[in-house]
Formats: sequence, structure tokens, C-alpha cells
Amino acid sequence: MKNVIAIGLVAIMMSSCATVFGGKVTAHQKTKPAAGEQQREVRVGALIADILLFWPGAIVDFATGAIYKPKK
Repeated sequence: MKNVIAIGLVAIMMSSCATVFGGKVTAHQKTKPAAGEQQREVRVGALIADILLFWPGAIVDFATGAIYKPKK
């Protein structure tokens, strides 16, 4: 039982918050803005959680685009 709990905690710590809890990543989140276009907004709560819980998760969130707010 201790091993299952330990594996679960490690999995949570090594995951990135926006990728896991942010929902489906849209094309808007994945596409970099062209020159002159407005920059994408960052999900501040997910960024703070990534930094506090496991900072390499922020790298995953930025790489997947999940850290950015979806376009409404």
C-alpha cells in the first residue's frame, strides 16, 4: 500500500498542472502568434502551482501550450 501511495505522489509531482488539469489544448494555445499579433495570455494559477509544486512541470506546460489560456 505504501508503494502505491509513493508512486501516486511521484506521478503527481512530476506532472505539470496545466497539462493535467487544464483540459484539452486548443490550436490557439499551440500556435505561436505571428509578428504584430497579440501575445497569448498565461494561466497564472497553473504557473504558480508549477513553480511551487515541481518547477520542471512548467517546462512541459510551455512546451505543450497548456499553460496558455484558450481563446474564447
